[in-house]
Amino acid sequence: MLKIAYHPIYQHPLPEGHRFPMLKYDLLPKQLTHEGTCETSNFFEPELPNDKHIVAVHNPEYYYDLLNIKIPPKEARKIGFPLTEDLVERERIITDGTMKGCEFALNHGIAMNIAGGTHHAYTNRGEAFCMLNDQAIGARYLQSKGLAKKILMVDLDVHQGNGTAEIFQDDDSVFTFSMHGANNYPFKKERSDLDIPLDKGTNDDSYLSILKETLPKLINEQRPDFIFYLCGVDVVASDKLGTLGMTIEGCKQRDIFVLETCKKLRIPVQCSMGGGYSPDIKVIVEAHANTFREAQKIFF
Repeated sequence: MLKIAYHPIYQHPLPEGHRFPMLKYDLLPKQLTHEGTCETSNFFEPELPNDKHIVAVHNPEYYYDLLNIKIPPKEARKIGFPLTEDLVERERIITDGTMKGCEFALNHGIAMNIAGGTHHAYTNRGEAFCMLNDQAIGARYLQSKGLAKKILMVDLDVHQGNGTAEIFQDDDSVFTFSMHGANNYPFKKERSDLDIPLDKGTNDDSYLSILKETLPKLINEQRPDFIFYLCGVDVVASDKLGTLGMTIEGCKQRDIFVLETCKKLRIPVQCSMGGGYSPDIKVIVEAHANTFREAQKIFF
């Protein structure tokens, strides 16, 4: 059975001007259940995780300043919204959803998180609405429990996974692959193990051709025993924060290729949703829903 991390706190309201991106966390589970892709039994509710898993990735001083809302103002501004205890709790619960999802993926081949993909969170700071790097914490969680040795991060959000790249910059046990808009945030990028910056307006055919040429070779070279897939839908042409020219169908074909590759090679995969900022919320929900629909078809 497809297991999906979801908690009501995912919908936590933000101050005026920041609320729109949160709508999808309410609408996506409703859409999936309404259309019959998922049932209530597909969803599990994450909890607050043990802090030891978070400080295995993030600097303890940064983490405890975050918990106590004592991040220096200059650093807090980089996160992008006013920090509150509820928002930090939300981030911790999202992280637990990814960690628990890892174990479901080992048992079922795949697991998903309605939220997550907070790849701009560094070891010692947050950026761009990301405070804790859920998939990086998931990777360390697997390794600490002896459940995975070599991990591949497949980050196909339109923005480079700069925080993830920094966290694992000196770690050969985690290979970071980011395929993103060359002209998108972050404008000063970190160095992933493999970065593929894409030109403005890159269309479906070009994108899928590059991905299909790259991913199988990468898996063959790295031999991962677990994959984290960040499947942001901000690659579509209508996205307010993206620079690529993909269609919803192209985004769907991207997901099909990644998930079919994992299934064929029997590599467990944990998926976090990442970004999606099209002006029409229906576009965001439909693009994200496709990922869940295809996961059901391919794995179950």
